[in-house]
Amino acid sequence: MPKPGMTNFLTTDIYALTAEEYSLGRSNVEVAQLLISAGIKVIQYREKDKKAGSMYKECLLIRELTQQAGVTFIINDHIDLALLTGADGVHIGQEDLPPARVRELIGNDMILGLSTHSPAQAKAAEALGCVDYIGVGPVFATRTKKDVCEPVGFTYLEYVAQNHQLPFVAIGGIKEGNVKEVRRHGAGIVAIVTDIVGADDIPAKVQAIRQACS
Repeated sequence: MPKPGMTNFLTTDIYALTAEEYSLGRSNVEVAQLLISAGIKVIQYREKDKKAGSMYKECLLIRELTQQAGVTFIINDHIDLALLTGADGVHIGQEDLPPARVRELIGNDMILGLSTHSPAQAKAAEALGCVDYIGVGPVFATRTKKDVCEPVGFTYLEYVAQNHQLPFVAIGGIKEGNVKEVRRHGAGIVAIVTDIVGADDIPAKVQAIRQACS
């Protein structure tokens, strides 16, 4: 049986991430509410600059909202927050704690995602046997993450789509104007940040992105 929350992940189209600094003054909790109302089924909480206590309070509220709506809730980097708030999963990067050790901490029922930027990293992630999905990117240049590597373009995206069985999410600079092209190169799920959270009308933007994909 799939892990709790993984069914949504395997059947959805948009993986939405929070980014309060781009959210037009709205809190991460407000944005999560709007994402849920728009029919988003996977939400990642990504917050780099807040105090731990503030993030904990936000994640508790978002966990309650997502649980009530049957939405998968992933927390970026903060394994402690994911455990303390009962999130569905945690997403880590290449320079974070080793995935195998993270799996020891979170147990077997929680989703573990890992960012990858090259074929070698994708192969390593799959060989570990403890990673549930990988992030593939950045496909395009992005400013939402300060320590991001250079864009990998469509070559790496196509490589993963053609050679790996792990579920994957394309990420990095993806917007309404380029999402159809990203999907054409093999991405079933696309992670979108500023184009959604920075929209005046989040549900309308989600609908527009979905129409752009069809």
